[in-house]
Amino acid sequence: MKQNIYDIPGFFKGYKQMRDKQAGLNEILEQPAMLALLPEIKDRRVLDLGCGTGDLCRRIKALGAREVIGIDISRNMLEIAQKEVQAGVVFLNKAMEDLQYDPGTFDLVVSSLAFHYVADLSALLKNIHLWLKPSGLLLFSTEHPIATCSQGIHHGWVKDASGEKLYWPLDNYSQEGQRESHWFMDGVIKYHRTVSTILNDLIDAGFSIQKMVEPVASQEDEKLWLVLKEARRRPPFLMVKAVK
Repeated sequence: MKQNIYDIPGFFKGYKQMRDKQAGLNEILEQPAMLALLPEIKDRRVLDLGCGTGDLCRRIKALGAREVIGIDISRNMLEIAQKEVQAGVVFLNKAMEDLQYDPGTFDLVVSSLAFHYVADLSALLKNIHLWLKPSGLLLFSTEHPIATCSQGIHHGWVKDASGEKLYWPLDNYSQEGQRESHWFMDGVIKYHRTVSTILNDLIDAGFSIQKMVEPVASQEDEKLWLVLKEARRRPPFLMVKAVK
């Protein structure tokens, strides 16, 4: 199932307000960690799956990539991306599951917080392996399985009477599959997979895993953004760097 929640007006309004404030963990934790894991990019051809408003595409191009292709299912997201389009960056309105590229087309494939929307990740990883050149790299982030496993069953942190966060409930971790949760609206569909399933799907597709990261912020940044301390209690993101 390919759910395009970002083109639902109510959802997109809430999401855009959050991103405009740069108040989400995307900006202050996930993106810095992704950028730190990037390989040498100069003169490389790069594919960004689920590129959203194109921020990562532009950053990669600024680091010297020869060409960056950003793919997203949302017209709303790409409308924003196109406002800052630059030479060597192309945005396409497609679902990543429907893409077709020749073998060895890309040096690097990246994806930021999009794979948890994909029903058949195993099939997508096999396609990505095909599209990459020999020794090509895949770098992606996804919502951490500890975060996705309880979605639709519980609603985030368990709090005391005063609203203090006590703990993050871990439930049905090994029961993989579709989760339906509330995020700006009801009925947001994501797909939960265990860490072992994600890593084994990569291995089965032909990848060798180079690095796995569950990012936390520096103590200095945690003083600026208190929400970052929560990442030490419950990991929000999982990042994997793998080579063909």
